[in-house]
Amino acid sequence: MRSGDALRRKHRRQTHSRIVENASYGRQNGSEGLSVVDLMKLAGLTHGGFYNHFDSRAALVGEAIAFAMDQMTARWKKLANGKANGERFEALIADYLSARHRDNPKHGCALPALAADVARSSPRERRALASKLERMIDVFVELLPDEEPQQARQIATGAIATMVGSMVLSRAVGAGKLSDSILEAGRMTAGGRIRKPQRRTIKAMRCDKS
Repeated sequence: MRSGDALRRKHRRQTHSRIVENASYGRQNGSEGLSVVDLMKLAGLTHGGFYNHFDSRAALVGEAIAFAMDQMTARWKKLANGKANGERFEALIADYLSARHRDNPKHGCALPALAADVARSSPRERRALASKLERMIDVFVELLPDEEPQQARQIATGAIATMVGSMVLSRAVGAGKLSDSILEAGRMTAGGRIRKPQRRTIKAMRCDKS
């Protein structure tokens, strides 16, 4: 009996995980774009067993968001570990704001597809997104060891906000020159390269005055 119970619990966990994972892959439709029936179909299951695993649709969406954002964070860590210290910050930005990511929303970051929907959704979904966003910011902060902690967090938060906004717009206009230019501008802005010439100009002006 104990062996049978253990097998049933294992099967239940596996089924639960499969539902969450497949629900996360449907996120290009937005969190409000799929019904319970649709979400269960993605996992190859009938909708009758849905409430054996989740209290509500919002509970599943919250877990799906968390899963997708965990996947993105894991990708960032893996990518950062393969780069030299001085290259990590911009490498993550370049990977995120790439044509590959733009053209593959199903397996990319959940934020461009879901952030606007979640803002109008349940507190549980918003808490799930906020918690995982904090962790994503933490990953970027770790790539800025030479900055003061408060400044590093501000830079990291601004970079991620720029990245997500750029991805939303680049997908909205469709693949093409404008979309590519949005990604390029996002990479420059998130990496701080637009501000650097301004700082050099100010410094040069001060030298001229002296």
